[in-house]
Amino acid sequence: MITTDFATGSPCWLDLGAPDVAATARFYGAVFGWEFQPFSAEEAQYGFFKLDGKVVAGIGPLTEEGARSAWMIYFRTADAEATTEAVRRAGGTVRVEPMDADGEGRMAQFTDPQGGQFAVWQPGSFSGVDAVDAPGTLTWTELYTTDAAAAKEFYGTLFDWQTQDMDLPGGGGTYALITPSGLPPERMHGGVMQLPSEALALNGGRPYWHPVFGTTDCDATVAKVTSNGGTVQMGPDDAEGVGRLAVCVDPSGADFVVLAPAES
Repeated sequence: MITTDFATGSPCWLDLGAPDVAATARFYGAVFGWEFQPFSAEEAQYGFFKLDGKVVAGIGPLTEEGARSAWMIYFRTADAEATTEAVRRAGGTVRVEPMDADGEGRMAQFTDPQGGQFAVWQPGSFSGVDAVDAPGTLTWTELYTTDAAAAKEFYGTLFDWQTQDMDLPGGGGTYALITPSGLPPERMHGGVMQLPSEALALNGGRPYWHPVFGTTDCDATVAKVTSNGGTVQMGPDDAEGVGRLAVCVDPSGADFVVLAPAES
């Protein structure tokens, strides 16, 4: 369960770099009912996604040359500079050095040693998203990687995550569940799954993080994805004890998962 008390090492923010912000905002509005709110009239390309008046994500223009449109997951840190140095010591790469965000906090972006991109947020006046763990909001984060053991070691060094391996049904390999340091299992916020590079074609064979958004009806949400120009990589399928899910791709190529949780 992801919550908004944002323990250190837990996901607290996510944003999307899009080649066409207006068109992408219309897509997610149609799929999840999100409303796009620009930061200002002068900066209409940057803004929040809101659901029922609560901030659920951010969006801005894709500015990095040659980069694909993708969701960026931000994890809570108490000290962006200290985390940046820890990334370097652990073999990762600093993509964006720690920087202030108009007094709302400090952020930095990184690449892990296998190639997965992620970010951290040190809160100032802004803590993160207002709503999680509900339909139309972030409910889980997931890393597809070519080396799960190395990924667990790297992120464990940074965030002191607790991980618990579980066998996937049908001999599908092992999935590592992530819990913030010192918190109980019900605070699990994500997972790590090892896949061969050929299964990561969406990102040129490199590892990547993606968000999982909640829904009350996976099939209905998938129908909205496809009818609004998106595609489906996998599903909808039932996962025992998890729910019904599908891996989707928006019209610009950013991937995400929709999940209708199993009834408890």
